[in-house]
Amino acid sequence: MLSGNVISVISGKGGVGKSTVSANLAVSLSKMGKEVALIDFDIYGSSIPSMMNISHGPKSMNNRIIPVESHGVKVMSMGFIVKNNDPVVWRGPMLGKVINQFINDVIWGDLDYVIIDMPPGTGDVAMDVNRLIPNSQQILVTTPHPTSSHVAERAGKMAHNNNHKFVGIVENMSYFQPPDHNQKYYIFGKGGSEQLASKLGTELIARLPIIAPNEKDFEPSIYKKGNLLHDKYMELADRLDSSIA
Repeated sequence: MLSGNVISVISGKGGVGKSTVSANLAVSLSKMGKEVALIDFDIYGSSIPSMMNISHGPKSMNNRIIPVESHGVKVMSMGFIVKNNDPVVWRGPMLGKVINQFINDVIWGDLDYVIIDMPPGTGDVAMDVNRLIPNSQQILVTTPHPTSSHVAERAGKMAHNNNHKFVGIVENMSYFQPPDHNQKYYIFGKGGSEQLASKLGTELIARLPIIAPNEKDFEPSIYKKGNLLHDKYMELADRLDSSIA
């Protein structure tokens, strides 16, 4: 069974960086000394094992599952079940069975935080997770573009309809700032996230910039100390922990 504070990271559509936010938030909380689990419920588009540089699956003991550990975080993902990056072509009942197994049949231990990488949108998986974990709190990831915010509003309304508490909105790809320059370039526009926060009665808790990738970095999805995004995620983790505490 899951313990601790459950944070579902949701989005209205794919491609806004929801999984990147989930993984880096989990790692940042772990760096703060928290016991953290990261569950990848993005069934059809699981990417957490790749982001966390995990090349092996979980082991079992007494018919229960031992989660994989990476970066100090306990991880479970649909990516451990499918092989060779094959597509998942399951329907609702099978999806519900996997979700229930990840929640109830994994040896999680005592946890401070559970970060759930939710699938985009408002489909079967989102409904099952909302039903099985009614006490989860929500972080909504979007980009500044008005269309992205418009679609994200639907996921936010679903959270409200299920009486989930909002932690806040994370605006990803907020701007690009070249190294050693003060000028910020708002490539995807401005203002959409503030309007969305107002509509949903919550607040904008982080603006994450676009950073040019480091070609020498073996794990470009998990940001390391010395990278601006590393500091931004540590700030987000600290804000989340202070808010919940």
